[in-house]
Amino acid sequence: RTRSESERYGLTNQMCRAAVSIPANIAEGYGRQSRSDYLRYLRIARGSLAEVDTHYELAYTMAMIERDDALIEQIREVDRVLQALIRSLERKNT
Repeated sequence: RTRSESERYGLTNQMCRAAVSIPANIAEGYGRQSRSDYLRYLRIARGSLAEVDTHYELAYTMAMIERDDALIEQIREVDRVLQALIRSLERKNT
């Protein structure tokens, strides 16, 4: 395996793990049936989304992938939805 193949595999693996953790954390937080736990896991999911975004940008910067504006917009939309849900739940705590 060349260095480039190894880097691509490593980055792809990290990106996939982060992407899978987004819905898993949302589900786990919801399943705990506690608003504070749900909020904590939503924030973790948002962190994983930021990780996916960073891995995408790195892969693009390193010329491993082409720019995908639709994917970038999907990442931004998921972030907006998660942030809106977090804010809504935070307001219910006050």
